Amino acid sequence: MGATSRADGERDSAEGGRRARRRLSVDRRREELIAAALDLFSRHDTESVSIDDVAAAAGASRALVYHYFGGKQELYVAALRSAAEELETRLRPGNGGEPLDELAHGLTRYFDFVEEHAAGFAALLRGGPANRAGEVGEIVDGVRRRLFGLVVNQLGVGVPGPVLRITLRSWIASVETAGLDWLEHRDIARSELERLLMEQMTALLGVAAGRDHSVGRLLQAR
Repeated sequence: MGATSRADGERDSAEGGRRARRRLSVDRRREELIAAALDLFSRHDTESVSIDDVAAAAGASRALVYHYFGGKQELYVAALRSAAEELETRLRPGNGGEPLDELAHGLTRYFDFVEEHAAGFAALLRGGPANRAGEVGEIVDGVRRRLFGLVVNQLGVGVPGPVLRITLRSWIASVETAGLDWLEHRDIARSELERLLMEQMTALLGVAAGRDHSVGRLLQAR
């Protein structure tokens, strides 16, 4: 009897300790909810995902999701912002090599994120036109603006002229599309995809150089 009571007491104490630690781990619990939301938002239309879906996927209560985020829109925005911040962290400037070499290194870091955080990447870019207004639009457009700035910085071109600006933005759109396609099919090696995209960039710069001779130096620096 005494042994049983003692064992029960130890078990209750341990369980109480786990519950206490769980309550104290606010950041971790929030991350779990965001991860569950990103996964759902990456595979389904935003409108079809409910707070109950997120709660079930995270093994949490509906009330807890509301406690942390207030509602689905707030959760969606928090999830996208989390993915955007992680992507931007990955795309830090390189070591000052040749422009296209630096861009290739940046592309590898980009696909590191795509591969390791597939749900976040897909949710960030698959929102659709209906989700491009307000905070969501600002997050997605902000990522694209900063990505453009990073590419310009890696190429070392200062302020690009209209021909180069259009060329770079077109290439960034191709990289985004390629990332989504690769996640869906995975029927090409990632290294091969990265080489393909860099070859596309070289081809685009070649065309651009025919209209803006200053672009030619980017190809000569290879």
